[in-house]
Amino acid sequence: MISELNLQQQKGVKQFLTFIMADEEYGVDILTVQEIRSWEEITVLPNAPEFVKGVINLRGTIVPIIDLRLRFGLPSIEYGPLTVVIVVKIEFEQDSKIIGITVDAVSEVYSISEQDAKAVPSISETNNDDYVAGLVNVGEKMVALIDLQKTMNI
Repeated sequence: MISELNLQQQKGVKQFLTFIMADEEYGVDILTVQEIRSWEEITVLPNAPEFVKGVINLRGTIVPIIDLRLRFGLPSIEYGPLTVVIVVKIEFEQDSKIIGITVDAVSEVYSISEQDAKAVPSISETNNDDYVAGLVNVGEKMVALIDLQKTMNI
């Protein structure tokens, strides 16, 4: 436990909350996470993009709910008992926004050194890889670290 604490104090080590979508693991900086909530009924907004599922009232704050599967162009699935909403606070140049993102299930929290993250290879001229800030190997699996600012810049 002490060695893990010392590792976290080293420069460049961040903690990431990881989650599952379409059998792949993704991660977001844990400092952006406000809370994790189970799926609940939402208020649908007319004429919103398909990936904007609606809004919830979170202790007096209206929070838009984004289906991250649809935002990434993945097939939609029925929400189940493991479906969660990760409420994140994203800092933009002008202000900050609180947004809920639906994911299939929450996975782990990892401490990851920034130097271990690898750049995403550019395979096309589309900007789909802009959503991913980097890739990192954790054990036998690869985790895609999400750039929330670019992903939520709607």
